[in-house]
Amino acid sequence: MKQKSIKLAYLFAVLNAVIIGFSFLFAKLSLGSAQPLDTLTFRFAFSFIIMTIPVALGMIKLNYRGKPIFKAFLLAAMYPLGFFTLQAFGLLHASSAEGGILYAFTPVVTMIIASIFLKETTTLLQKLSIFLSVFGVVFIFLMKGSSIDLSNMLGISLLFLTCFAFAGYSVLARSLSKHFSPAEITYLMLGIGFVVFLTISLVQHTAAGTMGSFLTPLSSGSFLLSIFYLGVISSLITSLTSNYILGQIEASKMSVFTNLSTIVSMAGGALFLGEELTVYHVIGSLFIIAGVVGTNLLGSKRKRLSPSSGGEATVSRV
Repeated sequence: MKQKSIKLAYLFAVLNAVIIGFSFLFAKLSLGSAQPLDTLTFRFAFSFIIMTIPVALGMIKLNYRGKPIFKAFLLAAMYPLGFFTLQAFGLLHASSAEGGILYAFTPVVTMIIASIFLKETTTLLQKLSIFLSVFGVVFIFLMKGSSIDLSNMLGISLLFLTCFAFAGYSVLARSLSKHFSPAEITYLMLGIGFVVFLTISLVQHTAAGTMGSFLTPLSSGSFLLSIFYLGVISSLITSLTSNYILGQIEASKMSVFTNLSTIVSMAGGALFLGEELTVYHVIGSLFIIAGVVGTNLLGSKRKRLSPSSGGEATVSRV
């Protein structure tokens, strides 16, 4: 049963990479109709409302009594609040290519933080595999002619901090998986994201005198399609699966899968936007895949302890 849960976690990790890879296409589409913060507001509104329906009908049971709620709020402060806020403002001062290069270092940051706070250990081969996956992403961007402009230090710093925000989320979510189900963590994350981003958007529109245009993007069919994908599929589903994954496998192993989204994004761009795929895309993709496989297969195999013997508890399913 435990082995089946771990296999399901790996399946979810690949699924998440595919979903996140295609989310870049829908994010570009949505920004044609609304500002970044408004997009985030509608994104989390959709995801929170959709999840509220089965919660209200009793199909999903939530119980927060006696659980470390403060840590769950801290989790939401890292992701989605910290991550998306840093990303939005970082991209105002830096390019999306710079963001892609810097975000590739998330597995490295996660590995370091997980080793400090969760005492997760990685072998030399695993460390080399993680760096190989990072190199694959950076290689692709550099071959495309992208680079990091040090004159954009503010944007670069904010984008690099997104690595710490996501790494912090991964580490804390793994720790909280002993106390909360994936649904309980996800519902809090989405609810807090919705309330905070809605408040910020309303304050901005009120100050600018543009409240009348706040709902205008919802009249666009392409925007609604984009927000449905970003809110329900890219936010709700990936949050549920990510929180499940982190209850089954180490944070360092899970985080390296994020670099697979670069491959999916390239494939999506080629299929739907007519973007060119070259030999260096293939080479970089092979580096990424080899890094992901190596990270998850080259570690030392150790039995996971039961909660009663001081090990980590598994998380209940949704």
